[in-house]
Amino acid sequence: MNDKLAFDREEARQYEAWFETPAGQRIDAQEKALMARLLADFGRPGTMLEVGCGTGHFSRWFKRELGWRVHGIDISRPMLEEALARDAAFEVALADGAALPFPDHSYDVVTIITALEFMPSQVAALREAMRVARRGVMVCALNRWSALAVWRRLVGLFIPTPYSRARFLSAGELRRLVRQAAPGQPVDMEIRTAVWPGLLSRFESSRGQLGAFLGVAVRSG
Repeated sequence: MNDKLAFDREEARQYEAWFETPAGQRIDAQEKALMARLLADFGRPGTMLEVGCGTGHFSRWFKRELGWRVHGIDISRPMLEEALARDAAFEVALADGAALPFPDHSYDVVTIITALEFMPSQVAALREAMRVARRGVMVCALNRWSALAVWRRLVGLFIPTPYSRARFLSAGELRRLVRQAAPGQPVDMEIRTAVWPGLLSRFESSRGQLGAFLGVAVRSG
């Protein structure tokens, strides 16, 4: 595991605190609406593994609001400690997304939410997610070409932030990575975006590919 990519406890607290701000609440609602739409493609709720679950922010929502039975893994012990502080019943493990400690087809759905950007072996992580999933994989990432991503990259040039360590992805790059993770196999993908600025918010959860939050559902054959 790459400790340089692991968040510390203070970053974990700041991550959760941001969701309590007005902007955080607005963006959180938009991201969750997109994920609920993509998860509907996989049928009724079942078992889920969230790779890079962090503080469990989305795992708690998948479990409490959507009815999934969720386990999580992360390489950051401080993030997992924060997750357990918020939900002591959350089943988590310290593990690397590029080498999942689970047999083939262990979970109905595997999710990777704004974590692939921080992984040094993105294709390996996707390959592992597809190996472990029965129905399919949902990946959500920060869009390289959105206004928000450009702003974060500019800020990172002067003020180090967790996003300074991220490799933002475009819709085309995400599609290419998925295909590389499943060479020679037919891949059924649906890509959508959310989190558009200002008046463009009318395009939330659209198939347009310039929103700040990319989501792809990859259905197993």
